[in-house]
Amino acid sequence: MTGPTMTQTATLPPAVPPSEGAPPPAGPATLEARDITAWFGSHQVLDRVSLTMPASGITALIGPSGCGKSTFLRILNRMHELVPSAALAGEVLLDGEDIYDPQRKLTDARRAIGMVFQKPNPFPAMSIRENVIAGLRLTGTRMAKADKEVLVEECLVRGGLWNEVKDRLDSPGGGLSGGQQQRLCIARSLAIKPRVLLMDEPCSALDPTSTRVIEETMKDLAEQVTIVIVTHNMQQAARVSDTCAFFLASQGTPGVIVEHGDTEAMFTSPQDQRTSDYVNGRFG
Repeated sequence: MTGPTMTQTATLPPAVPPSEGAPPPAGPATLEARDITAWFGSHQVLDRVSLTMPASGITALIGPSGCGKSTFLRILNRMHELVPSAALAGEVLLDGEDIYDPQRKLTDARRAIGMVFQKPNPFPAMSIRENVIAGLRLTGTRMAKADKEVLVEECLVRGGLWNEVKDRLDSPGGGLSGGQQQRLCIARSLAIKPRVLLMDEPCSALDPTSTRVIEETMKDLAEQVTIVIVTHNMQQAARVSDTCAFFLASQGTPGVIVEHGDTEAMFTSPQDQRTSDYVNGRFG
């Protein structure tokens, strides 16, 4: 992908033709962004951002509001292009393959790189069971009923929700508590066997107890899927992430990465004074 490219009007991707059986799990992948620059119309929001997000780990994206973290996250699975005025330049490599390659299907990128949003968004009219397997149709995956039941249990176990809902799988997903709904959304994302899971402030609307459960779920999942999380909670970033990237946009300039690396090192001995000021609560 070279140069800024304007996207088309936002539409949901169509379902792909059915394929037999569950997608084979390929394991966690390394995700690498190279020189990502992004715009909304004439407003530039990111400037040549490069970051490697290692496989089998949790990378936290931190920084004040308005510095481009969520935009960067959405670029990582091609959601940025759903905004009619959006444009970008640079590359996003999934184990070395550019997800923006014209030869690569949008559905392939979305299948490999899942997304969990800030506000839990289960399909309220669907049952818990139906919510988990909702992504199979989008990816064109056809499975036998018995295999679906195995998949539902597997994903709810991995999402840390199985013990709480195993006796009411036909109940509406919208009837769960906020924390349970978020874990249901995680389970739904896991059903299509992603290699990377993006999480945009997944705990910001939750109480401390639910937040703790989500954090434990993330840690349990990290060996099975690469996780990239945007969070404004410095304690959360320190608790859950292995590596960290500090984004900053100052005085109307586009967002850049000031510093990135091992989380413990960034919180205990940051190399840039701005990083030290931010993680210690002196601004932001």
